[in-house]
Amino acid sequence: MCRWLAYSGPPVLMSTLLTRPDHSLIDQSRHARENIVTTNGDGFGVGWYGNAEKPGCYHETHPAWNDLNLKHLAAHISSRLFLAHVRAATGTPVQQSNCHPFAFEDWLFQHNGMVPEFSRIKRRLLFKVAPDLFPHIRGSTDSEALFFLALTFGLKDDPQAAIERTVGHVECVRKEAGIQQPFTFSAAMSDGTRLYGVRYSSDANSPSLYHGQHLHALQELHDTYEPLPSGAVVVVSEPLDEVSNHWTRVPESTFLMIENGKLTHLPLVPTAA
Repeated sequence: MCRWLAYSGPPVLMSTLLTRPDHSLIDQSRHARENIVTTNGDGFGVGWYGNAEKPGCYHETHPAWNDLNLKHLAAHISSRLFLAHVRAATGTPVQQSNCHPFAFEDWLFQHNGMVPEFSRIKRRLLFKVAPDLFPHIRGSTDSEALFFLALTFGLKDDPQAAIERTVGHVECVRKEAGIQQPFTFSAAMSDGTRLYGVRYSSDANSPSLYHGQHLHALQELHDTYEPLPSGAVVVVSEPLDEVSNHWTRVPESTFLMIENGKLTHLPLVPTAA
């Protein structure tokens, strides 16, 4: 399991959320509070949108708390939309190609959760990936497989329907294989314009997920923090501070859509692929 963060809004320095809050994503890499494991030290990654046509990415395999380059980059890169992830591996190697967020063309994708017994059903899952997309899978994680399944099922044209088909496909294969352990899926993805979030699990016991739009909480804790600008939305695995009333828990089986400061909750209903 992992921890992640996604931001959409007026440009801010990435350090505003990644390193400065008391319970920043860097702190969560060592001291997660709402995760099965407290340490997420099997690599990390940041993906951001700037002036270039495609998003920038920085991945490393060592722990996020021990990377000075990440701290320097976060303190100097300002972005209107970025994703960040700290990884706790669930059976696949610690290598750069397995670090989130994954990128393809103008899309970024990151995931917390698990496809149970992935090695056993991997072939059946990936058989649905479009032939022209399959060569672009670089790593060995279930997370990247989910990303390319979503791309195959129409992520570029209808993100909600694509995610519902992806979830439906995984659930179908899981049940046909007789696997009782639930599929868990907490994810963020973006095309550089909209930010999307997902919270789902087979047993309605999904990994934690929150969103916040009233981030004055960070300033209330420390005068040195600057409040986030109007129109900012942050989606996080767990709150970045102790002021819980500034954060809203995302309900089970929810698809989030964020654009221009507006956040929409939509029901997520798995469908046949």
